[in-house]
Amino acid sequence: METFGRHIISELWGCDFNILDDVERIEKIFVEAALKSGAEIREVAFHKFAPQGVSGVVIISESHLTIHSFPEHGYASIDVYTCGDLDPTIAADYIAEALGAKTRETIELPRGMKPVQVLKKSVNA
Repeated sequence: METFGRHIISELWGCDFNILDDVERIEKIFVEAALKSGAEIREVAFHKFAPQGVSGVVIISESHLTIHSFPEHGYASIDVYTCGDLDPTIAADYIAEALGAKTRETIELPRGMKPVQVLKKSVNA
């Protein structure tokens, strides 16, 4: 059975504080990640929190890319969900590298399949 999509969920640790707290830089990273994966961007919305942190989403025709950053912990949670022929690992790998993640735990969840099959990997940079 084919999947409807692939969903990458990554826990990124040891990221650069200054990048995680820079809404404009994170937005640029996420837009570039979407484009590198071949996605068609529909909408972009990012928000800077006080005293620190960023949340945002890039909505693509093929689904979405999201982030919630916690600069004080050097941590970001990201999701990259794509449908069709796009490979979400292209965007997820680019984001992890751009945020300077030293440790990364990733789960890939095929969407639209029964039963759910979770593929997990950990990467230490």
